[in-house]
Amino acid sequence: MKPFVHFFLIMSLVLLASCQQSKKEQNLMQTKRNLTAKEILSKPDYLAISYGGYREKTRDSQPSITQLKQDLKILHAMDIRVLRTYNVRLPHAANILKAIRELKEADADFEMYVMLGAWIDCKNAWTELPLNHNEESVHNAAEIERAIELANLYPEIVKIIAVGNEAMVKWATAYFVQPHIILKWVKYLQEVKKEGRLDKDVWITSSDNFASWGGGESEYHTLELEELVKSVDYLSIHTYPMHDTHYNPVFWGVLHKEKGLSNTEKIDKAMNRALSYAVSQYDSVASYIKTLGVKKPIHIGETGWASFSDRHYGPEGARATDEYKQALYYHKMREWTTQNKIKCFYFEAFDEPWKDAQYPNGSENFFGLFTVDGKAKYALWDAVDNGIFKGLKRGKNKITKTYEGKITDLLLDVQMPPVKNEIMVNH
Repeated sequence: MKPFVHFFLIMSLVLLASCQQSKKEQNLMQTKRNLTAKEILSKPDYLAISYGGYREKTRDSQPSITQLKQDLKILHAMDIRVLRTYNVRLPHAANILKAIRELKEADADFEMYVMLGAWIDCKNAWTELPLNHNEESVHNAAEIERAIELANLYPEIVKIIAVGNEAMVKWATAYFVQPHIILKWVKYLQEVKKEGRLDKDVWITSSDNFASWGGGESEYHTLELEELVKSVDYLSIHTYPMHDTHYNPVFWGVLHKEKGLSNTEKIDKAMNRALSYAVSQYDSVASYIKTLGVKKPIHIGETGWASFSDRHYGPEGARATDEYKQALYYHKMREWTTQNKIKCFYFEAFDEPWKDAQYPNGSENFFGLFTVDGKAKYALWDAVDNGIFKGLKRGKNKITKTYEGKITDLLLDVQMPPVKNEIMVNH
């Protein structure tokens, strides 16, 4: 054999071995980046968040793919790996999935999964006609079928389908349904999996208030709910201590024995009780399903704390909403859920002004960890200092701190929670 032929043969074998090794590494990387719902929900370091990219006062103005990519890069920098969306009728959810795929194709290190929400309403919801909570909206079937379609179009991204959002809790008077309607669609999706029309590893749940999952009043303890608990792959529960600083402030306020503490220490104690209140609601659901003989994962589908309100939760009400208390709740909740291997879809990523468009100062508009124009609220000031948002923008704005990073200015907007006897008198 001539020397150059021998050399060529050796180089060809080396190149072939290198390609095979590279292909193995690619396959391994793809495996790592295509986890199942079970794997994702059990990984404490895969942080989750509720996400809506709306930047205007109406959902008629849909975020562009470019805008969604900006947001996704920001969230990825925060170690967010799982997003929660809420409905599929509008283009928003499908565009998020498209944006994630394009980011994954452009960057092998980009990893993001989605809990896809299918919105469920009762008959005549959002109309002038009489509501019927025992029957369902004509739109529900299309919502479920679209969720299946998107899960099949984006199998590497959509890992969970949630049937309804706070659709069973009775205070959602504008649209709630009885549990048999949620049960119907959960069973339908489980059957679709068995038939092979949906990946068997996609987990099916419903995301609802803790009381709807049996953790509250006995009126929710029905045979239909028992069957639903047994039919879902895991329970996704909501807990909002912030709302109960007004509606049920048993935990809220400053105790008399704390009067000698500094103001920041008093607030910290109050926020510890807020966390304990949320934990007690989680535990109440766990206790209920235990009585049913059911052992299933329970994760938090929503919890959050608004940074502003001038009604029930603001200065003249519970004095609960400001960026300082929001930051305390965020970090305490993240710490507790991470330690206990509970997935927490924190509510929410960015402020969304459409939530209460008629009342710009309403708390619903201020649950985001970022403002609409991309300022990081106090909960994320350390992240800004650590440079994790370097080079990232929302719109034309770099990610900077609220209050220009001046803690003294921020603290001027922090109200002390009322002392306990004030709460009892006002309540």
